Amino acid sequence: MSTRLQRLDHLLLTSILTAVCGSDPTPEAPTEDTLLSPSHPVEGDKGLRMLLLQAVLLLLVLPSHGQDTTTKEPGVVPALPSGVCSGWMAGIPGHPGHNGIPGRDGRDGTPGEKGEKGDEGLAGPKGDPGKSGVPGLEGPRGFPGDQGRKGDPGESAYVYRSAFSVGLETRVTVSNVPIRFTKIFYNQQNHYDGSTGKFHCNIPGLYYFSYHITVYLKDVKVSLYKNDKAVLFTFDQYQDKDLDQASSSVLLHLEMGDQVWLQVYGTGEHNGIYADNVNDSTFTGFLLYHDTN
Repeated sequence: MSTRLQRLDHLLLTSILTAVCGSDPTPEAPTEDTLLSPSHPVEGDKGLRMLLLQAVLLLLVLPSHGQDTTTKEPGVVPALPSGVCSGWMAGIPGHPGHNGIPGRDGRDGTPGEKGEKGDEGLAGPKGDPGKSGVPGLEGPRGFPGDQGRKGDPGESAYVYRSAFSVGLETRVTVSNVPIRFTKIFYNQQNHYDGSTGKFHCNIPGLYYFSYHITVYLKDVKVSLYKNDKAVLFTFDQYQDKDLDQASSSVLLHLEMGDQVWLQVYGTGEHNGIYADNVNDSTFTGFLLYHDTN
């Protein structure tokens, strides 16, 4: 390594001396023409050059470039290369060299320390609802709650009543007129008029009507009327020397002032309605429920 560095120092010294002395550093004997020439260096110039040369030699003697100076004896100055002139000057520095190619990537460094916790991010969009879970066990029974508020008043406690039940006392002989049932079983509200045989509606609502007729001596054909219109018919044929029964029932909605009654339908040939002290013919009606309007 030290031999290589010495060679480099000698090459550097040779280049400096060449720049100081000229193209050829070997000294030539001066001729008569050169001595007389005005361009020939005088003694003062030689002294200056010698001083510069000694300074360069002194720099070369000092340890440099990491060379091993232990092998050199102290005070020994390396010999100058042959042909070096005694006076020289440093040359102009050369141009910087080109950049070399990039070196290879180094090894990965050791992992750094864990950084500080970052700021909390923005809330994401709401996800889809999940599936319903399995129903849990029934919990313990709770304590009774507070008493609720009082409810609104209900309907009036008034009870609407309308009913009658009547029967015949004698045999009917007249047809096409209301049959007068004069035997009163029930008529507390007096909504049935025994003088006319008609029921008068005083409470609008739904009513139930029925009749049971004893048939004797003739055939029977009776009709239930509502306001002069027959709404129900019953016919029974008399059997010779025997009593028979005919009956029917119906639901009717009545308005205030409507009238309902029974009468023999047609001619007198079908008026076999009969009643005595052991056989009855009855007519009954009553209110099921009233209209709320």
